[in-house]
Formats: sequence, C-alpha cells, structure tokens
Amino acid sequence: MDDKFKDLVEKANQTFLANHNKETWFGRCIFLSWYCDVGTCNFCFRSTIKHKIRHAETAKRTISSILTDAIIGKNLGWRIEFLTGGYRIFSFEEMLDITKKVSQVYGEKIWINLGTLTEEQLLKIKPYVEGICASIETVNPVLHKEICPDKPIGPYSEMLKTADRMGFKKSMTIVIGLGESKDDFGTLAAFIREHKLDRITFYALKPVKGTPYTKSPESEEYAWWIAKTRIEFPTLEIMAGLTPQKAEDYAELILKAGATAITKFPAIKRFNSEQAKEIERQIARAGRTFRSSLTRLPDIDWGKEVDKLPFEPALKKEIRSKLLQYIDGMKAGKTTAFED
Repeated sequence: MDDKFKDLVEKANQTFLANHNKETWFGRCIFLSWYCDVGTCNFCFRSTIKHKIRHAETAKRTISSILTDAIIGKNLGWRIEFLTGGYRIFSFEEMLDITKKVSQVYGEKIWINLGTLTEEQLLKIKPYVEGICASIETVNPVLHKEICPDKPIGPYSEMLKTADRMGFKKSMTIVIGLGESKDDFGTLAAFIREHKLDRITFYALKPVKGTPYTKSPESEEYAWWIAKTRIEFPTLEIMAGLTPQKAEDYAELILKAGATAITKFPAIKRFNSEQAKEIERQIARAGRTFRSSLTRLPDIDWGKEVDKLPFEPALKKEIRSKLLQYIDGMKAGKTTAFED
C-alpha cells in the first residue's frame, strides 16, 4: 500500500467520521431466484446456467424460504439491502405480494432491486418500499453495451427519475473489475448527482467459470472507488460487497475507505465460520460498532416469531418447518440454504 493510497483512505475515513456515526451493519440481499429471463450480462452466473434459464419454474425460491430468510435476518440485525433476483421470474403481482410479506416480517418499508418498473407499478408497491435500486453495473457506456447488451441504462435512468418524483429513495449497483478505468469515476459521480442517489452498492467482481472474467480486482483497486466516492459524496450511504473468496481479506480496508456497511456475504451458509469471525474482527479493527451478527444466534423462541406474523396458517406451517431447518443448519454449520 503506497503512501498516496494510504492518504486517500485516511481522507475518506475522516470524511466518513465527520458525517456519520461509527455504527455499521450487514446488509442482506434476499434473492428470489437464480433464473433470469435476460441472462446475457456476460459477467453473471445467470448467463452461463442455460438449463436453469430454460427451466425457470424450477429456479424459483418458495415463498416460505424467502420469508424464512427475512425472519432470520431481522433477528440477527441484518438490514435488507434489497429484494432481488433474475428478471421476469415472477409476475409483478407475485413480486408485489412477496414484497408486502417481507415488509411485514421486518415491520418497515424495504428496498427492492427488481428490474425496471413503471410508474403504475411503483405506485402499487410504494406502501411497502422505501427505496428503488437500479443494477447499472458500469457507467462506461461502451463497456456497458458489451457487458449488458440487453439491459440498457436508459430505462433504469428514467425509473430512478420517476422514483425520485414519487418520493422513493434511490440507489444503484456498480461492479468493479469489469474493465473500467479510474477515468470513469467522473461519469459515475455525474450519474449519482443527476439521479440524486441516496445510496450506492459496490461489488468486487467474482469471476464465474464460463464467463470472460478470470480475476477479481485487487483490494486496493476496489477500495479506491469506495474512497473516491466517499470523499466526493460525504453523506451518501455506501454499501460494499464482500466476495466469498476474499471476504476476510479486506473488510477492514473497505470500511476505512468510507463504506457505510457491508453486504454480499453468504451469511446463512457461512454463519459462525472462521471467515465470519474474521470479518467481525476486522470490523472492530476498523473502529466500527457492528449492529448485526454473523456468529451468534439470539436466544429466542423462533416458533413465536412465526406465530405473530399476519400470514395464513398453511404458510406459517411451511415457514416454521423451513425456519427450524435453517436454524439447525446454522448451529451445525451445515446449512444448504439458498445463497447467491
């Protein structure tokens, strides 16, 4: 780590501390499926699993599984980063129902990242949703056309502007390691300003076999984007993803670079693992107070958590069975819960 980069990180850290308290948390992305009807973004695993794309019905999560995920997250202090999944998996009415139920579990409005939505759809979903996220991935227009040929930026831009008029909070996702250059930061900053974003989520590319990508960005490269964004936008909420292979290597660095909180870690599958423990240690070394837990289950009656929810008895029964299965697996370190 050279002196210039150290100075950048220190400036970003001081900028963060001047504008935010020291609390941090784990942001949980709740996935609805691994199917995507687009399936052509060339960095994504959904572009390679052709049999799952062809058999969309078998690639959906059950409602009980999604709600189990939400119940666990709420009780471990995991804030919902957003509901997400491949495009055109569920009908809008199904997504509306899922969003409503997850919001009921948390007892508050949530964030969603479910593709481009019309003004009419945004109006219907507004009672349950605080913020709308757009999966932009890269703001370099030439690179974007190559990487996401069937997911243009324009419709997302219009949705964010509509969401702003309607009183939603707005966010975007960016993946570092797709071939962008540091010169693209100005374009990113302009996009954030134009769309009056309240949040941005950074991910470090996780190479997937069968895609053109073979290498994740170095931790300093990834942290550079976070630090530059923090300095440019002192009050912006910055979420930073951890790729599974490197999660324990750079949690401290990205927090010192100005990230508000962390996301993108298989928290159920790797609950109380050595990796999870190291992440919590690095959070402490970064001088942050962690309001979530990746290692300790609360001592509560999980059945009562299900009983108090306003769902039909048959659904509650399914959730209770799935929840106990997940909890037993988390205790034993052997859960097979769906994770992306």
